[in-house]
Formats: sequence, C-alpha cells, structure tokens
Amino acid sequence: MTGPLHDHLDLVRAPAVLSVVGDTLAGAAAAGHALTPRRALLPLASACLYAGGMALNDYADRHLDAVERPERPIPSGRVTERRALQVAVGLTAAGVGLAAAGGGARALAVAVPLAASVWTYDTVAKERAAGPLVMAACRGLDVLLGAGVGHLRAALPAAAGMAVHTAGVTYLSRGEVHGTTSSLAPTSRRACPGRSTPRSRRPPRTRSPRPRPGSARCCRCRRRGPRAGGAWRRWGCSRASRSRAGCCAARGGPRAAPR
Repeated sequence: MTGPLHDHLDLVRAPAVLSVVGDTLAGAAAAGHALTPRRALLPLASACLYAGGMALNDYADRHLDAVERPERPIPSGRVTERRALQVAVGLTAAGVGLAAAGGGARALAVAVPLAASVWTYDTVAKERAAGPLVMAACRGLDVLLGAGVGHLRAALPAAAGMAVHTAGVTYLSRGEVHGTTSSLAPTSRRACPGRSTPRSRRPPRTRSPRPRPGSARCCRCRRRGPRAGGAWRRWGCSRASRSRAGCCAARGGPRAAPR
C-alpha cells in the first residue's frame, strides 16, 4: 500500500492500535458491564486516543527522528508537521467524543484525564524520570475507561496490573536506540511478575556410601597431590603404609595389585 493513506497509517502505527482494544473490554468485564452496541464504542474511543498519541509522539520527536529514524513519515517528508499535529488533535477529540457516546458522563470523567495523560507524556514527561509512571497511568486509565466512574473499585486490580506491566516495559524501552544498562532488565522483570522466568534449581547432591575396610575402594590413598595426606588420615591409614597395597594390608584386607 502506498500513498497518503499508507503514510497516515504509518504515522499512527496502525498495527499497534490493536494492543489497547482489550483494555476497555477488561475494565468492563471486571465491572460487570455487558457488551452492548453502545458500549462497543469504548474500545473505539481507546483506539482513537492511542492513535492520536502516536501521531503526537512523532510530532514531538520530529527533530530527534530526523537523526535516529529518518524513515519516519515526518522526517521523510511524507507527512508535514502541521498535518501530524492536526491528526493528533482530531483523533484525541474523536476518542473523547466516542467515550462520552459509549459510556456517558461516567466514561467521559475518565476519558478526559486519560487524554491529558497522553498529551503530558508525549510533550513533557517522556524524557523525564516520571515518564514510565505517566505512561503507566495512561494504560491504567484506559482499563478504567471500560468500567466508568462508580465501578472503578472492581476494575482497580486489572488496571493496576496493566499499569505495573506498562511501567516496566516503558522503563526498559528507553535504551532501544542507544542501548541500556545491565541493571534495567532485572528491574523491569520484577515489574512484570507474571512474565518472569523462575530460576532453575540444582539437583540435590548425592553421596556415595562409605566403602568397607579392606575392599578395593578403601584405598583412597591412590589420590595424588596435596590432599592425599588428608585422605590417608580419613581412612585410618598410618604413615608407614602410604601405598595402595600397604593400605589394604594395614586394614587387614587383601593386598591390592599394583598398577
């Protein structure tokens, strides 16, 4: 696909929009709301807010993308800066309007701070220490959008889980271009407990049974090196019988054949 439509879909990262459609559905299910034709507008509202945030993200990073990602729509000249900002404003307004139409005033009360959080992250907080927390608030509010005011408590566990996961992923993704440090991965894994890999356990050690005096295995004196003396004393061999054959003879067993 080529042309203006493809350029605009690339601007809003259209395939990634599907990742947020389930947020409002999860919030609605946690709150006990049935999926009616009217409430089906809430996932569309979430998708519009997400796509608007993607367009705003490219507008805010247009100078950085000119160096690191020159193939993006704005640096490559396929979409103008003014057009990208218009798309961001239009999709944000559409998302807030669809939220009001799908969930009424209760959903609108969540959609407005959600839209404000998206714009805050893209324009102010992205490069700051609070950036992952603001992004986590965006995804958490997106889940609560499906529940609406008055049913927030029932959807809080799902929203909190999504927020913690998003904070860890956002924190780790800060090094996607220039690399990251070795301390970020364990921190992000702890932020995503459901996806962490359990540590493998070592099998228990087994000890071989102690051989009887006089048997062929009692001649531990066959060891060489600095620990040989310790092996002799452990098995009761005297200094006068420090040889493989003498050990067995001192213990009353048959003399082992020399090697």
